[in-house]
Amino acid sequence: MTLGYLDRAIPGPYVLPVSFGAFLTIGTVTAALGGRLTGGGVLIACGIVAGLMSFAATPAAAPLIGSIGWLTVAGFSRPPYASIQPTGAMARNAAVALGVTCVTAAGLGVVFRWYLRRLTLVSMSTHADRPAGALPAAEPGELAGLDDWPAGPAGSAGLGEAAQAGAIDVRRRLAGVLLGAILLPVMTVLLAALRQHLDLTDDLLFYLVAVVTITVLGGFWPAVLAAIAASLLLNWYFTEPIHTLTVQQPRELLALLLFVTVAVAVSSVVHLAARRAVQAARSRAEAASLLELAQTVLGGADTAAAILGHLTRSHGGQAELRERVGGGWVRTAASGVDGDLPAATRIAIRPDLMLLVTGQDATATPALLAGYAAQAAAALDRERLRTQAAQAEALAEGNRMRTALLAAVSHDLRTPLASVKASVSSLRQTDVQWSAADQADLLATIEQNADRLDALIGNLLDMSRLHTGSLQPFLRPTGIEEVAPVALLGLDDAPRLRMTVPDGFPLVLADPGLLERVLANLISNAARHSPPGSPPELHAQLTEDGAVALEVIDHGQGVPDEQKELIFEPFARLDDRHPGVGLGLAVAKGFAEAMGGAISALDTAGGGLTVRVTLPLVGSDKFALGAGS
Repeated sequence: MTLGYLDRAIPGPYVLPVSFGAFLTIGTVTAALGGRLTGGGVLIACGIVAGLMSFAATPAAAPLIGSIGWLTVAGFSRPPYASIQPTGAMARNAAVALGVTCVTAAGLGVVFRWYLRRLTLVSMSTHADRPAGALPAAEPGELAGLDDWPAGPAGSAGLGEAAQAGAIDVRRRLAGVLLGAILLPVMTVLLAALRQHLDLTDDLLFYLVAVVTITVLGGFWPAVLAAIAASLLLNWYFTEPIHTLTVQQPRELLALLLFVTVAVAVSSVVHLAARRAVQAARSRAEAASLLELAQTVLGGADTAAAILGHLTRSHGGQAELRERVGGGWVRTAASGVDGDLPAATRIAIRPDLMLLVTGQDATATPALLAGYAAQAAAALDRERLRTQAAQAEALAEGNRMRTALLAAVSHDLRTPLASVKASVSSLRQTDVQWSAADQADLLATIEQNADRLDALIGNLLDMSRLHTGSLQPFLRPTGIEEVAPVALLGLDDAPRLRMTVPDGFPLVLADPGLLERVLANLISNAARHSPPGSPPELHAQLTEDGAVALEVIDHGQGVPDEQKELIFEPFARLDDRHPGVGLGLAVAKGFAEAMGGAISALDTAGGGLTVRVTLPLVGSDKFALGAGS
């Protein structure tokens, strides 16, 4: 709930020029009516203006409003108009009436604004007591909202005195007062010495320049004091009769009133321009800080702790993000925090999340802290979403593996088991006499399918080791010409293989057992897809970057480019023409990468598929290679 700006006083730079203009209008209308408006009427009109302006303005502006109102009554209560008459019954009555009016109105304004603020806070507390998704009532040591900040919503310029004071600091205001105390007397002495050469208009312009100069240095309130002091000096030294506050000529009193009004109005404009410049600089600093924060987040530091760390590095102090869990507040992320933060400023992000900050410098404005709080909350949510996504992806991968494994068990494992069972059942039949050749065929079928089962189960176990991270390769210098024949002999119905390894080929850094499995799976896959009369080939060569490339080549149908990466995925099978569960290439890739190598699929010249395995050399020397094979 909000009541807008009704609970804030109007600052002096806004209300004083309006008040002076209203009083000047009353005096002008009184003079134009030619006596039809009595002195009592002038006092009542000035009292109404003074009361309304004092009620709406800050209390510090009330004395000035009352003073200008009294000057208006003293100068326009009776003819000759615009001739100030500081003595007499009307002047005394006006001083008392306007003084009481301004003080009373200023006090009522303070009470009224306090009541509105209290009403706003009570309404917010009532709204926060809602059961569902509500912000809990703040207990001692717990968190409140952004209302801890003075004057206006976070980041707004507002009209409060805090914002006004933030434009020009106390040191500059004191310097403005000191400048006025020195400049105005000096200027008065000089202008008095030149009285014969200057008129009142020239004096007014000189004093106006002085007031503007004081405004630029010290801000609005020193300029108001300087304008009043300048008007009194002009009245005492430059208006007839000299060295009295009485003004005989109406035009001179009008000139003095116009001077004060114009001086205050110009001071207000200059002050507001200076305040806007300070606010613009502060906004630029906030934008730069938020841009740096965005660059930090985009650069990868997308965690709540990293954002709070950026806040404390850029603006000092301590920061802590707390979350409501189980009825209490739990620290979720922190930066620079040593223990609890009992006296910290508390920023409510949402009902279950709060940011505590303390010790920041003046550049950490409420708007900037609110931006950091929102970014920290978003980073916390993104971090948790990433964790949940990773868990979901792991579950999905596990489900996919289990589904593929069930499919493999239901088809590829049951087929050889069925063949083994049928052959064993046939051999155990007592009513059939099998010949020696028949028995040999059945035993060969049993052995062939048992070897096939052994290979399938071995690949499944190897893939399980890869996924669980239990594979620990033992790397040592290994010769290709020693491992390749062993891998070939370990295959069922060892296929023909054209192997080309140059004489004196350097050793590679690999695990011999894992490298044997890699080559066995690649050769077995190449043999299945090679046409009759074109056996697979194994080539070993050095690459330009000093590694070893082992290429297993077949001349079959090949693999389309868009599926070259897919063939290395577990249980990936491009067709059902060949037996297997689709784990051979996946196991080969896992073992190659575990040894620090890489594997890729290329097209074979003339048709077919080439699988290249790249492994590191033992040393960096490149031996002179012969042409033998």
